[in-house]
Amino acid sequence: MFPLSILDLAFIAESSTAADALHNSRDLARHAEKLGYTRFWLAEHHNMTGIASAATAVAIGYVAAGTQTIRVGAGGIMLPNHSPIVIAEQFGTLETLYPGRIDLGLGRAPGTDQRTWRALRREADASERFPQDVLELQALLGPLQPDQVIQAVPGTNTNVPLWILGSSLFGSQLAAVLGLPYAFASHFSPDALMDALAVYRERFQPSAQLDRPYAMVGCNVIAAETDAEAQYLFTSLQQRFADMLRGRRGLLPKPIDDIEDYWSGPEKAQAQRMLACSFVGSRESVRAQLQAFIEKTDADELIVASAIFDHAARKRSYEILAEIQPTLGLAAVAV
Repeated sequence: MFPLSILDLAFIAESSTAADALHNSRDLARHAEKLGYTRFWLAEHHNMTGIASAATAVAIGYVAAGTQTIRVGAGGIMLPNHSPIVIAEQFGTLETLYPGRIDLGLGRAPGTDQRTWRALRREADASERFPQDVLELQALLGPLQPDQVIQAVPGTNTNVPLWILGSSLFGSQLAAVLGLPYAFASHFSPDALMDALAVYRERFQPSAQLDRPYAMVGCNVIAAETDAEAQYLFTSLQQRFADMLRGRRGLLPKPIDDIEDYWSGPEKAQAQRMLACSFVGSRESVRAQLQAFIEKTDADELIVASAIFDHAARKRSYEILAEIQPTLGLAAVAV
């Protein structure tokens, strides 16, 4: 079947806590494992009161400890925030504890605001060294070399599979040159999606990790029993994007009856552009939208985010998606 995975931002909903969000993440991962999803990723964000996965490696370990077979990983680690050896040690430890189940997606953005980025103690040019840091990290996770002085322990020779994440041509070019799988963040920044996929596939160079291009594409899916119910649930994410445009990043809000009363015309236009890769509706509506998206992008895999306020409704959305999975796309070889 066409591979489907989950990107969980560990949203903290109104009237709940960070502990609730992390418990829900592990519960959702267990549910996804039973439903046959390929991987479950968490993302690094800092100084955001509505996201509980800032200590991403810790959150991944918590989820991996509560599951048995599903791949668990980072979507992603913002490498300019860290020294490569620290990430090699963290993910080498995860791979040692949960062998064959850990993914390491790497991003170049800070995943936060500028003041918080400076509080992370990183140099001003850290993002410019991203390609070199990826190579250093890859080497630290690879086999021990003759006369190698610095080792990641655990980490050396764990060969944790690396992914390059991005929402621009930079990431697609780097993934192609390094021969790594590529994940595009079209669930919130879709503008360069088609150009980035084209560049990645045209310039891909085979590597020890991957012999052909492998592109995973992000999207939002809100599925429910009816189109109207799904649209109602979707208003939580729509409110969140409107709030972001207003400079506010709070908790995930409850859904509302009429989103048009919440946002202005310009906010609506900008939010809809950012949420263009969002597929909302009943089982049949979502199936048709996703099928068209897969055909348009020729994606090898989809990674799905679902910012739904009610945890039970979020689990049901992923159940509906799993039910339509056999009808989606063509079979692809998982990385």
